[in-house]
Amino acid sequence: MYELKTKENDNSVIEFIETVESPKKREDAYKLLDIFTETTGFQAKMWGPSIIGFGSYHYTYKSGHEGDAPLVGFSPRKAKISLYFATGDTTREELLKDFGKHTTGKACVYINKVADIDVDVLKALIQQSIRFLQETYPNQL
Repeated sequence: MYELKTKENDNSVIEFIETVESPKKREDAYKLLDIFTETTGFQAKMWGPSIIGFGSYHYTYKSGHEGDAPLVGFSPRKAKISLYFATGDTTREELLKDFGKHTTGKACVYINKVADIDVDVLKALIQQSIRFLQETYPNQL
């Protein structure tokens, strides 16, 4: 049976942020911590060794695979900062048009620094992602 590596744990978010080597990226991580906490109303939790997540939901795929994941989150990685929003939400693409400098992967939006993006659009992305997940998994939050 497949075991999820990225699980919520009791590791300290602040201690993790303090391990970020780049002072600028560490500063941005604190800014994002404030933005995500204020926007979601959830306390930050570590998911796995390097993702800072907010809230959680339980998902079950048609394949039968299921697990828990943060509603939204971020990770100050070495190369870029990864932002985690819901996948499959078409509204995300609309919001990203006005987001600022970023790239996207299947599940992540990558930024170099907070100064490159529109923080109001970030807040809208966070709120939309949570709404989408609450509508998609209404009985599993």
